[in-house]
Amino acid sequence: MAKLRLSVAIGDYDRNRPLIDGRVQIDGVDPVFMTLSPEEIFFRAFRHAEFDISEMSFSSYVVKVSRGESPYVAVPAFLSRAFRHTSIYIRTDRGIAAPEDLKGRRIGLPEYQLSACVWARALLEDDYGVKPADIHWIRGGIETSGRPEKIKIELPPEIRIDAAPEGKSLNAMLEAGEIDAFIGPRAPSCFDRGHPNVARLFADPVAAASDFYRRTRIFPIMHLLGIRRDIVEHHDWLPAACLKAFEQSKAVALGQLSDTSATKITLPFVEEQLQAARDLLGSDFWSYGVAANRHVLENFLDHHHRQGLSARRVTVEELFHPATAEAYRI
Repeated sequence: MAKLRLSVAIGDYDRNRPLIDGRVQIDGVDPVFMTLSPEEIFFRAFRHAEFDISEMSFSSYVVKVSRGESPYVAVPAFLSRAFRHTSIYIRTDRGIAAPEDLKGRRIGLPEYQLSACVWARALLEDDYGVKPADIHWIRGGIETSGRPEKIKIELPPEIRIDAAPEGKSLNAMLEAGEIDAFIGPRAPSCFDRGHPNVARLFADPVAAASDFYRRTRIFPIMHLLGIRRDIVEHHDWLPAACLKAFEQSKAVALGQLSDTSATKITLPFVEEQLQAARDLLGSDFWSYGVAANRHVLENFLDHHHRQGLSARRVTVEELFHPATAEAYRI
């Protein structure tokens, strides 16, 4: 039987690289890999379903599932995860000394429905009582003006959101003091350049995120893997084959990370950082699959619906192809 020739759009991460370079194969698939930025992948996937297999924004996928119009069906390979305490930046000259001080402020974000923004709003509400309706949201491009929401959304009437002025980026507005704070998956360049009046809300985001994890056991999920639904309808073995391959690829990457005879990433103290992650999150600190992550998925789906992004409260079972819910054992 000839292998399926399928396009695969994913990020160039260590956990994906054994697939990209061919050390790990997807059973029955002859892949054409495209390593692109998340912004490009998601825009092309959710606007035009351009890729056969695609990395997907968790939030955008839930929006589509809640409306019954997702062209993709997901596989529980969580290609990106991140604690979003690092994603909130403030002007230090506005009297913002604590998260609660964000109430009533003008806060920029690239898209309201981004997964990073959903998780950031969730932690602000759960831990500090700052609700989405307490903020005046300003939506725009981080470094360039005119970024649209990739999916049209209708928010509750109590959510105040306006577009950034024409020709202005959120970075420029933050740098000029025209917004009080920024939330997004990338740091604004004025922060990277060391602007004297721009800092992270959490001075020690690692300590804040570690405390969050100890209390909640949540390591936030950002990206999933999706397969075009029309392909799965003709090849129902494909979701399980993809999950198997992405699990194997991640295992190879983690094995390399543990081999410190020669450090595989350009970063000092890799052994210490790896041990710290294991001490906090356990040996399987970047788990794939539904069972180990159900509480994380449920929490996200709760907040996604409460924030007005999903038309109804989606269930975990609706997210993933049923073939990925179990696996064989020897």
